[in-house]
Amino acid sequence: MSERITVLKTYKLFIDGKFPRSESGRSMEVRSRDGDVHLCRASRKDLRDAVEAARRAQPGWAKATAYLRGQILYRIAEMLEGKRGELAAAIAATGAKGRKAITPADEVTLAVDRLVHYAGWADKYAQVLGCNNPVSGPFYNFTVPEPAGVVAAVCPDERPLLGLVSAVAPAVVSGNAVVAIASSTNPIPAAIFAEACATGDVPGGVINVLTGDRAELLPFVASHRDIDGVIAVNLTPAEGGVLRKGVAENLKRVSIHEGIDLSNKDACEHPWWIEPLVEMKTMWHPASA
Repeated sequence: MSERITVLKTYKLFIDGKFPRSESGRSMEVRSRDGDVHLCRASRKDLRDAVEAARRAQPGWAKATAYLRGQILYRIAEMLEGKRGELAAAIAATGAKGRKAITPADEVTLAVDRLVHYAGWADKYAQVLGCNNPVSGPFYNFTVPEPAGVVAAVCPDERPLLGLVSAVAPAVVSGNAVVAIASSTNPIPAAIFAEACATGDVPGGVINVLTGDRAELLPFVASHRDIDGVIAVNLTPAEGGVLRKGVAENLKRVSIHEGIDLSNKDACEHPWWIEPLVEMKTMWHPASA
């Protein structure tokens, strides 16, 4: 009987529907309870490649029907459900973090439920955020939301899966393409989430996932002129300052959710997480007297 060979896995980046290694050749180790896990460490060039992929994919994704966008988010939730054990083990690998103690299995459940929640908003948020404006004259005046474009989702260290889903889902459901910067301390759940996207009918480039050093990538996220918006969750004050200072030069939208208990559905599951990631377009239409 031949000796069994163990193949060590290195988690790759997820860019344009593919799994490339970092162009820099760098990797990082995450020390888990079962041994070190290797992941690619994204560079500034990897971020640029991800943004370019997102820009190519975003117009087609924005034109997709709300029904289709909702179905694809639901499909990702199905894929995560099938990886429940693997995700719970990945979350537990470095120890659960967060103000309110929840088990890794509970975090997976909350993440799946959150994806399903935002999938349900796909054909409803426009009615909540838009309106029919009262104007004087023989006109109809409508305000409707449109996606901002390419959005960077900066994820917290605590709740590595739930934080990722909470930042990505509101951006994607409203027609944006996303470049997600995973948790720095435990990016393994984000890498598994990327694998779920690859088999979850997500068009290439709509969701891109980068693992690496968040502090290294944040200044480039803030200064990149082809990123139209940023959603960030539970960053440190210093990291929030880097984002706000960097975007002052290019005026991109920045939505930083601070001090959020990610396990609190009332705080994280409503259309006001979508609202900062869309632009409002007002249309005038003549009407009969």
